[in-house]
Amino acid sequence: MSPLARPWRLLLAVLVLSMGGCRCGYDPGLGESRLGFRSQVDEVDFGRVLEGERASREVTLQATGRASLQVAVSTQAPFAVAAPEVTVPGSGSVTVAVTFLAGDTAAQGALVLQGASGEVTVPLKGLGVRPLKCEPSGPCVTSRFDLASGTCVETPLEEGAACVPESRCQTDGHCESGACVGTPRTCDDDNPCTVDACSPLYGCVRSDVVCPAPTNPCKVGVCDRDDGCQEVDAEDFIRCGAVDCKQARLCFQGACKTFPTPDGMVCAPATACQDEGTCQGGECVKPPTRDLEADFALDLGGVPVGGEDTPALLVRDGIVYTSVCGGDAGCRLASFTSGGLVRYAAPFPEDAPRALLAVSEEGVLVRGPAGLESYGPRAPGARQWEASWATLGAPEDAGTWRGAVGAGQVALTTTGDVVASVAWRQAPDAGGDAGLPSPEGQRWVWLDGHADAGTVLYAGPVEPWRGETRLALDEEDVAYRYTVDGLLARAAVEATDEDGGTALRVSTLVDAGALAGLPSLAVADDQLLVGARASVFMDGGFASRTEVDWDGGTRTLTPVAEPALIPAKKDGVARAYLFAHACARTDGVPCEADEERTVLRAVEAGTGRGMWEVDVLPFSSLGGMLREATVVEGGAVGVLADVPLPDGRQSWLQLFAEGRKLAMCPLPGRPVLLGATFFESRLLVVVEREGAWRLESYDVGPDVLVETRGWPLRHASGAGTRRGRP
Repeated sequence: MSPLARPWRLLLAVLVLSMGGCRCGYDPGLGESRLGFRSQVDEVDFGRVLEGERASREVTLQATGRASLQVAVSTQAPFAVAAPEVTVPGSGSVTVAVTFLAGDTAAQGALVLQGASGEVTVPLKGLGVRPLKCEPSGPCVTSRFDLASGTCVETPLEEGAACVPESRCQTDGHCESGACVGTPRTCDDDNPCTVDACSPLYGCVRSDVVCPAPTNPCKVGVCDRDDGCQEVDAEDFIRCGAVDCKQARLCFQGACKTFPTPDGMVCAPATACQDEGTCQGGECVKPPTRDLEADFALDLGGVPVGGEDTPALLVRDGIVYTSVCGGDAGCRLASFTSGGLVRYAAPFPEDAPRALLAVSEEGVLVRGPAGLESYGPRAPGARQWEASWATLGAPEDAGTWRGAVGAGQVALTTTGDVVASVAWRQAPDAGGDAGLPSPEGQRWVWLDGHADAGTVLYAGPVEPWRGETRLALDEEDVAYRYTVDGLLARAAVEATDEDGGTALRVSTLVDAGALAGLPSLAVADDQLLVGARASVFMDGGFASRTEVDWDGGTRTLTPVAEPALIPAKKDGVARAYLFAHACARTDGVPCEADEERTVLRAVEAGTGRGMWEVDVLPFSSLGGMLREATVVEGGAVGVLADVPLPDGRQSWLQLFAEGRKLAMCPLPGRPVLLGATFFESRLLVVVEREGAWRLESYDVGPDVLVETRGWPLRHASGAGTRRGRP
């Protein structure tokens, strides 16, 4: 044998022996095979599934060898499998059932398959869809949510299908040409003493027949089921005419007769400071009045800031705000609850005083040293924004200028924006206000009160100063400005022709001194009370005016600028309440202080004529000063006035209606009164007692409720917003 052949034979023998000795993956009962499996899908997508519903899919596992094997199956919520284990037959396949419980968002997971040969992972995903609430547009259609489109799909009911008519005045509804029709409902109850009708919303409704009022005041109309309306005798001893403490016209057996008035009959109602009066010996005897009792009295811990042009307090939704300087806390904005609890005391920057102007949900507006400022109405009461005099229009290059704006020149819209008429004067130096000249110019400004708070949204041109100004808003946030020289102007935010923008459009309603009068303006509904001298009615943008009759007869009447009040219309008649100083002298010589009276005059706004008049000073023998007034529900007017006494001034709350004084209640002691406002059934005052300034609250009685419609206070409400509807 060749030497080269022996190595090849040896290599061949080793190869044969190695192949015969290795049986990897060998099962003696199966012959030669391999264990293994695979998934026939790479991913399972359940697609869109309604929230709360369960969708199923199957995953096929294919054997990769001739041997069977066990495979463990698992996943996690919101996915689930039907069985935790399956058997994959050799050379065959098996399906694994997987479910998806849909929520309202997308979900992802994995199907995990584990066998002897290894692990296979199949990604899972699904989208849970919350269905829309589908309401049918009519009684003859059904509405369902379509998952594929994500919208509600309507299907009409078949012709003649039963339905419920939309009107409760029809019964036995059925579908006809897509509409639900029925037969008219019968509501007649065969009773002549009822008025029967059918309401589409409520069905049959009934009301009692109102019989005609008899001409005899001692008869009443009643309805009998058999005989209809009849007249019967009224209850004995009810009033049928004038009643005083001497005699009374009362009904008796159907006739009005005169009787002596018995002692003990009530002749005057009780008030907050006096029990009811009764007839005694032919006279109405009232018990002595007592001082009003304070619900609470708080020491302000300093001197309140307030004067002729700014209020000493503001009140909104029962929350009270004051501006105070002095004491350990310096100058601050103080807020109190309706029960007299301190909400917060927020220091003013630079410890400088601020004058209150108005308050809304957006903030407390004040006049600061350098411009207008707003402070948070809730704790901690921090400053929210500041609009400097320069940003409000004061010239920047003409020396030192100061703005002038008081409570009567600023108003808050229903959204909290600030509308103001700002005047300007040039100050000779940076010192105090003493000796400052009159303003030289004035300007409309409209400030954002919320999104870009303090930013000037709109502004009018700088105009020459025309004298004292008053500003007010109607219910549509249209602004009106009146100056004492007789100019009445209107300003409203209106659309422009350029790209859908808006602008402040100012127009003159009345000029040339036709309404020249006092700085006074009140707005309610379509009526403006201007200068305490005229009513101006707005009709489609056009103004018509009626002069107020201030003829004093044998007296001289001098109108008072404010308060000027416009209550809600009564019986369709617009009226106004105005005050005037009355002097009995007609010779041109001014009255002395003790000769002059203050009167309240009710005026019919449409004609300007006086309806009634009454002296509002507490005592005919003493002078006095009107401090505040309000319209009370029912048409009465509440008045706060004070009178000089030897030991100081005393304040009195009075109530008037139809020219009569209904009540008169004193505040306790001899306080110095700085400011007051009415709120609901309360009177709030800022007073000084024994050198300490206090906030006091008085309940003026359950029947004395401040009107909320119209212009019921000096600035329409205690919040000072100067809107036609507070």
